[in-house]
Amino acid sequence: MIPKEILKKVKRIEITTRGLVNDVFSGEYHSVFKGRGMEFSEVREYQIGDDIRTIDWNVTARQGHPFVKVFEEERELTVMLLVDVSSSGEFGTFKQMKGEIAAEICALLAFSAIKNNDKVGLIIFSDQIEKYVAPKKGKAHVLRVIREILYHEPKGVKTNISEALEFLSRVTRRRSVVFLVSDFMNAGYERALQIANRRHDIVAITITDPREMEMPAIGFVELEDAETGEIILLDTSSLEVRQEFAATALESSQSRAKLFRSRKVDYIDIRTDQPYSEPLIRFFQMRAKRFR
Repeated sequence: MIPKEILKKVKRIEITTRGLVNDVFSGEYHSVFKGRGMEFSEVREYQIGDDIRTIDWNVTARQGHPFVKVFEEERELTVMLLVDVSSSGEFGTFKQMKGEIAAEICALLAFSAIKNNDKVGLIIFSDQIEKYVAPKKGKAHVLRVIREILYHEPKGVKTNISEALEFLSRVTRRRSVVFLVSDFMNAGYERALQIANRRHDIVAITITDPREMEMPAIGFVELEDAETGEIILLDTSSLEVRQEFAATALESSQSRAKLFRSRKVDYIDIRTDQPYSEPLIRFFQMRAKRFR
């Protein structure tokens, strides 16, 4: 039996995201990912104006004159949501925790997908694979996906992005659009990201709380790492301490962005103190322009 408060949260998220799906994403969603899933249709003789990059050299050699491969855009996509549920998601100094925002973003993307008649799948992970929901269509399925994200009680506390990406490759053979939603408080996933992005269209969504980027001057503060349990005592009245904290956080953010760019992975930065709709809309508009 699913608790009533979870069902209420699911309904609230559905209502919250419905307007964005209908008003903003309905016109952008398909163009954002068009051309990413192409399947071979046939071979025909070359015609003036054809792209020479589509020439099938094997058939051309056998027939003695040019032939080209014809591709058709796949009529449906598979959207996979990879959601980090490690303990660091249970943090937020504004209205919502990082994990709650992750659930709303996943709902928005999932409802956009089914509106386009696409399949949606889910992988919940921490330092292990927590839950896998195979891709399917339909509103009932999306509501189940949202419930799984909200209702799931993680077994692990740390983060292992490599394990999640490797599991994705094992269970998803078909090329998919993959939204990797995490605060990326993890290291050593570079190779796994590179390999997964060769097969799939990976979009990294980073969720950050402003207190993870800069510390206010409020005296001595005990900070506990949610994933390791390590406790650190900081004197936030010290300007030097605050500057060092901010510099470390900025360096981490810049290194992550550099990694994504070097691996040709699109990424979206979300902050808990700002509406997540704005960076998502900017991303969709940017991607739409790229494929026009």
